Amino acid sequence: MAELQEIIRLANTDIDGTKRIEDAIQDVKGVGYAYANAVVGSLEFDPETRIGTLTDDEIESIEEVIKNPEEAGIPEWIRNRRKDRETGDDKHLIGPDLTMTEEFDIRRLKNINTYRGRRHELGLPVRGQKTQSSFRSGDKVGVQRERVQEEAAE
Repeated sequence: MAELQEIIRLANTDIDGTKRIEDAIQDVKGVGYAYANAVVGSLEFDPETRIGTLTDDEIESIEEVIKNPEEAGIPEWIRNRRKDRETGDDKHLIGPDLTMTEEFDIRRLKNINTYRGRRHELGLPVRGQKTQSSFRSGDKVGVQRERVQEEAAE
């Protein structure tokens, strides 16, 4: 059995080498449970294996499958960027690419002045949640304390 490495570098992310493969892959931004399960299944690794015991070649193969899911036979419906606006392709973005793409999407919504874009600008919930008792922090609180105290003094 190979020696356990404490920290593994996978897709520009430091990962705890004592974690199971599926759990460790989920530490990469943009990889969730279903995608991690599909990656491990496509490579036919034992899910109970600790990621720190894998060789460098096996870790590179995991990284290659995460970055190029179409070559490993991972279905399109499991990817996080289906029918991309610019290309129309099904992609799976991870790490800084995912962060940058999300930021550009939000910026586009703000520029075309959509309802969702305005909610993002105001820092309010975007997906229809109620706000009477939730999301009440910072500048978003509806009643200002000074105004209430002035009215009470009168």
